[in-house]
Amino acid sequence: MEIRVRPAHPADDAETEQIEAAADALLVDRFDAVNWPPPTTARERASMPGFVLVAEPHEASAPSSGPVGFVHVLEIDGHAHLEQLSVLPTYGRRGIGRRLVQAALSETRDRGHRTITLRTYRDVPWNAPFYASCGFTETEPDSALLRSLIDTETALGLFRYGPRVQMTATL
Repeated sequence: MEIRVRPAHPADDAETEQIEAAADALLVDRFDAVNWPPPTTARERASMPGFVLVAEPHEASAPSSGPVGFVHVLEIDGHAHLEQLSVLPTYGRRGIGRRLVQAALSETRDRGHRTITLRTYRDVPWNAPFYASCGFTETEPDSALLRSLIDTETALGLFRYGPRVQMTATL
């Protein structure tokens, strides 16, 4: 199956919300979480500075059936932060997440950033170990923005499910 990565369009908003909910279900099951935060709404995502890329199956003989994954990168105060990467579980383990990360790194570099950060679970195989295989390394929050993300994660109760780390890739 060929996958095409492209910039998201407003018509993709509802699907990205559904993709995030389906991908989050994997963490909910893993952690037996009862109060997992809901996915970012389409309106919230569209109002944030940065960009969203979507991955969709692409076949020359057939129209796309719509996005099966997306990556959302925030651009705030001159900083790039990979806010969300989600792939429908039925399309997992096919390299789609890696393609989205590579496309996000390329777009972030093209926009003039020298690094990109993210926050994730250290011990979940498709979280920190996956991002490490994409070139990210563990780092410490070194700005008010990055430290504020820890406050947000605390308010959402994410630490109750395991250690979280910041990771950075040099572009």
